[in-house]
Amino acid sequence: MKSSLLLSVFLRQCAETRTNFRSFSSVVLKRQVPCSPGPRGMQPRFASGGCSALMFRRHGEPSQVVELETLELPSVGANDVLVKMLAAPINPADINMVQGTYAILPELPAVGGNEGVAQVVEVGCQVTTLKPGDWVIPKDAGLGTWRTAAVVSENSLIQLPSDIPLLSAATLSVNPCTALRMLSDFQELQAGDTLIQNAANSGVGQAVIQIAAARGLTTINIVRDRPQFNQLSDRLKAMGASHVITEEALRLPPMQELFKTCPKPKLALNGVGGKSATELLRHLEHGGTMVTYGGMSKRPVTIPVGALIFKDVKVRGFWVTKWKANHAHDEKPFIDMLDELFTLIRQGKLTAPVCNQVELGDHRRALEAAMEPYASAKQILVL
Repeated sequence: MKSSLLLSVFLRQCAETRTNFRSFSSVVLKRQVPCSPGPRGMQPRFASGGCSALMFRRHGEPSQVVELETLELPSVGANDVLVKMLAAPINPADINMVQGTYAILPELPAVGGNEGVAQVVEVGCQVTTLKPGDWVIPKDAGLGTWRTAAVVSENSLIQLPSDIPLLSAATLSVNPCTALRMLSDFQELQAGDTLIQNAANSGVGQAVIQIAAARGLTTINIVRDRPQFNQLSDRLKAMGASHVITEEALRLPPMQELFKTCPKPKLALNGVGGKSATELLRHLEHGGTMVTYGGMSKRPVTIPVGALIFKDVKVRGFWVTKWKANHAHDEKPFIDMLDELFTLIRQGKLTAPVCNQVELGDHRRALEAAMEPYASAKQILVL
């Protein structure tokens, strides 16, 4: 009975999130009614022509179903903003949306991409918080950022400070936000405490390393073994990683030697699932917490009974899209989070992940590269 109730609640929450997602998409696409002249007697200007966009009309492998198309832009309404997209990453969630396996899916046909940075080109006559030239990012998923331009509502955008670098801005709203929330919301951590994470070379993993280092935390970072392991290890340590070890080493007795030099982890961050997640749980200290935010192995998380009974570990999940939805009526936590990230960027303590910049017309190569195993660079569409 309890399992059925929990499943019912989860499905209802997913349905609510899906409704919000589709409603936002419809706002982007519908044609707006022009507003009357403003107090200065100026008529609004309207967008004309079209934009280039990466569309998918059915679900499937991204390199096969995503096509470059031309879309008509709607008119700029009273509360709308015309933006020129500058750069947009290809994230795992974007791939899953195209494949049709993500928790929320847009109505088809759809423009791919949920993250990116844009520049304001034109504003409607009732827009008060933005002006031409401002850089902005989407508040929520669903904009469809793999495109050269869009007309969106003013309240769907967040203005960025003028001193944030392009690649940091383009990759700000998903991975760094996920990393900061997981480091802040699940376990009380003090300088000198330890956390352990798998997928340490992912976008989230690199953000975790840097934010944790800024907070004085020790990080144990797990990556899959590969021919270029030493180069990857050096790069992660240059970001602030305390220890970098392979999945295979995580399961060996010498791990106990590591814990003679640092405390057992209070927090484990799991983006892989399967055996990797099980090993993270084994190394948690008594009362520690494992937070799962991804499942790249596509294997279920198996929890050792001993970890629950004798170590009283907690197992949680995190989805930044849901976090944003829960704070939609109070933007202060979101703004405060962004301000903290802006400060770290300005201080040089948080940089964008290693990126490979690709033009929109070369999208197939970028999509294929984003899905390759052992990929160490994020694909960024430069628009």
